[in-house]
Amino acid sequence: MFGGNVKLDKQLLERVKKFAAIAGYATPEEFIAHALEKHLAELEAAEKSADGEQAVLDRLRGLGYIE
Repeated sequence: MFGGNVKLDKQLLERVKKFAAIAGYATPEEFIAHALEKHLAELEAAEKSADGEQAVLDRLRGLGYIE
């Protein structure tokens, strides 16, 4: 499903497996893809908002992805 390999921390992978099963996803990969799609859609919506790129940067800073 992924275009390449993605490495996850062992504890994070266990959490993904647990909640993927609880939520009814066929595979952990399906759960991860859905979560990423959802988050990317939120970022894309923020990008299109009046604040545009600055809103995206603020959101990424708030999430700790950039300083």
